[in-house]
Amino acid sequence: MWPGDPAVVLERIRSISEGDASNDSRIACSVHSGTHVDAPAHFIEDGCTVDQLALGVLIGPATVVEVPDVSIVTPEILEKASLPEGIQRLLIKTRNSALWKDPHHLFHGEFTALNTEAAGWIVEKGIRLVGVDYLSIQLFRDTEPLTHRALLLSGVIIVEGLDLRNVHPGDYSLVCLPIKLAGSDGAPARAVLLAE
Repeated sequence: MWPGDPAVVLERIRSISEGDASNDSRIACSVHSGTHVDAPAHFIEDGCTVDQLALGVLIGPATVVEVPDVSIVTPEILEKASLPEGIQRLLIKTRNSALWKDPHHLFHGEFTALNTEAAGWIVEKGIRLVGVDYLSIQLFRDTEPLTHRALLLSGVIIVEGLDLRNVHPGDYSLVCLPIKLAGSDGAPARAVLLAE
């Protein structure tokens, strides 16, 4: 969980074992919990909401790159990754992925993330979706959400909280479907990579 966010609550409200006809549960959480999609409305006052995102961007060919030994993802690091021409969806695996070996680990504020210049590089390359393996695409110590804004203002969809620990670099098909929450600035998502 992001510091200050409410804990995820999953509780059984009806139970067959207690005489109910069915099992039924309720969930309560921030829409930015776990693997989730940020809509422009997360940081842009009149930005589109998660139910307005183009599903075509959330489904399709994706490239996973691994940059395990960096604390900040910069344009220079992305240049060295030798991405395919015309790439539309980029998932970045960093040293953060090791943290998911313990899904209940305490929040790690020194996670690897993109600087604003890397966000600009992604926009210039025409990439339409970028995903990272921790709870934010930008550095925890950033005082302004400039990385988020650079991407979201340009229509780049952000996926955060990906568990890439068992994923090798390469080309895949991505299916990333956020819950359709009308008017929401984000939503939890199930993201699946299919080997080409």
